[in-house]
Amino acid sequence: MAKPVTQRPKLPGVGRLGLVEPNAQADLDRLGWNTDAHVELLWSLSRAPDSDTALKAVVRLSEALESGWAELNGALLKDRGLRGRLFAVLGSSLALGDHLIANPDSWHLLAGKVTLPTPQELRDMFTEQADSASGATAAVPPLRTLYRDRLLVLAALDVASTVENEPVLPFTVVGEHLSDLADAALGGALRVVTASVCGDSPSPALTVIAMGKCGARELNYVSDVDVIFVTDDGSHSKLALATRIAGEMMRLASDAFFEVDAALRPEGKQGQLVRTLDSHVAYYERWAKTWEFQALLKARPAAGDAALGKRYIEALMPMVWTASDREDFVPEVQAMRRRVEELVPAGMRTREIKLGTGGLRDVEFAVQLLQLVHGRNDPSLHVASTVNALAALGDGGYIGRDDAANMTASYEFLRLLEHRLQLQRLKRTHMLPEADDEEAMRWLARAAHVRPDGRHDALGVLREELKRQNHRVSRLHAKLFYQPLLESVGEASLGLSDGMSTDAAERQLAALGYEGPQSALTHLAALTSSSGRRGRVQQVLLPTLLDWLSDTPDPDAGLLAYRRISDELADARWYLATLRDEGAVAKRLMHVLGTSAYVPELLMRAPEVIQLYADGPNGPKLCDVDTEAAARSLVASAARHTDPQR
Repeated sequence: MAKPVTQRPKLPGVGRLGLVEPNAQADLDRLGWNTDAHVELLWSLSRAPDSDTALKAVVRLSEALESGWAELNGALLKDRGLRGRLFAVLGSSLALGDHLIANPDSWHLLAGKVTLPTPQELRDMFTEQADSASGATAAVPPLRTLYRDRLLVLAALDVASTVENEPVLPFTVVGEHLSDLADAALGGALRVVTASVCGDSPSPALTVIAMGKCGARELNYVSDVDVIFVTDDGSHSKLALATRIAGEMMRLASDAFFEVDAALRPEGKQGQLVRTLDSHVAYYERWAKTWEFQALLKARPAAGDAALGKRYIEALMPMVWTASDREDFVPEVQAMRRRVEELVPAGMRTREIKLGTGGLRDVEFAVQLLQLVHGRNDPSLHVASTVNALAALGDGGYIGRDDAANMTASYEFLRLLEHRLQLQRLKRTHMLPEADDEEAMRWLARAAHVRPDGRHDALGVLREELKRQNHRVSRLHAKLFYQPLLESVGEASLGLSDGMSTDAAERQLAALGYEGPQSALTHLAALTSSSGRRGRVQQVLLPTLLDWLSDTPDPDAGLLAYRRISDELADARWYLATLRDEGAVAKRLMHVLGTSAYVPELLMRAPEVIQLYADGPNGPKLCDVDTEAAARSLVASAARHTDPQR
């Protein structure tokens, strides 16, 4: 007699759900999630970035709700959107899970049709909470709860698509909402402190200028909020009162929301916390350094006296767009680039999303420099956010449209990972997990909604994507600066566009350290004018070569020497092939050409030495030479000539 076909049970077990904690089944039984009615709910839970963490948080939430658990339990069975938002946020953020358990009724914020409030609605929420406070100390807990509630809603909407078929929030929307939330929070803190300090007496005009990512409306989940304070009355009593309000507002906001940092103010931490508008203008006219104008690119009134904030922007922004004309602009820019590269220890660079090679800072620095160089002549570049600036640079022909799109995609991918890492514990971090920490990397892949591609699982896809994006950013970083320069002198036969004007190209070369930008453009035109293979290879090589030359003591002489050697070796196929295929050779050659006026002449006589710049088994091939034997050979050669000039 044939055995009946056994059917797989409809109710999935903990193994099929991906739950690995020993008490997972007991927790499901405790919640009553062990009937056929819970099958869909259980599969939703299994898709959470960390389903074990989400399950444990739900158990704790049920205990915190006590009799109110029945309402949430019933809603989870009926409301697919609630399931997606709740399970996703609990599996993504331990910190927001703790907040929800401490404030269990806040789950209602995730039920039904959930939308993000407008900036004005956020300001109204914090104003209402501030006005109901009885003093600054008492205001902190309810303001903190309100802020975390709004973070909870945003994060839940942001990660819900990892669990259910919910709309994906664009990265730009998340950054804008976090910035609007910060504005509202700062406004609430300022309102509480002003009432506490001034009472019924008139308060001084005070505006809070947001800088950095908050100013650009591209804030992270966890970030210091950079601010500058401005008042309009410089009398001793009014200035002292405004300074007291600003200091107490910073302390209250840091206790309730996030760290508030005023170090970008004139003279940094040694300067006055609050200055009048006239004092700000005088400082930027006489003393400000290039990096301070670069920081002003992001300045935006965030809270306080709106009219004063508008006057501040109108007074200072014109100075930003003339900063590239300053005598010290080029050396300061070069120093800033070196500082960016030196900030991260070499062993940490592969894990550092922000400051590592091919990281976020590479994108942001390149974009801001191009804005400073070309913004004086093109108001379309007067935008604050990195994504909008990339689009404007592409539209204006200052970078290729494809390069702008690729750089934007890489930037948004890296920012997404940064958001997910910070969301986990609401801690400021830009560091990827250790490469061998598979559990942490697998969680990150799920939280970032990375999916298997048929060849790799989600973890493998994430690792491959990280390599690809870092490589693309590193490659585009040099290309953003130099490719449009080549296009501005390119020939139609090479298929180059003419998006950047000659004047713009000269400004950009000058900003990158070339003292004779007109001559440099002439050299570039000569190098890329050859039809056929040579011109195409030079077009590929030059963005990176020019970048390396810009770091040498004399990039102008280096470029001229490179042109002369290239002309001399025009028929030597090995020359360009070696530079294209051997990065070490090309980099060492550029260093030599931009450093020595003597060695390029020697290379013209013995060009085969260039091939010795390559790496051998023991390092650079030139280091394999027996120096004593070379010295004896030189002495013997010199002895054959009676004329010292020979």
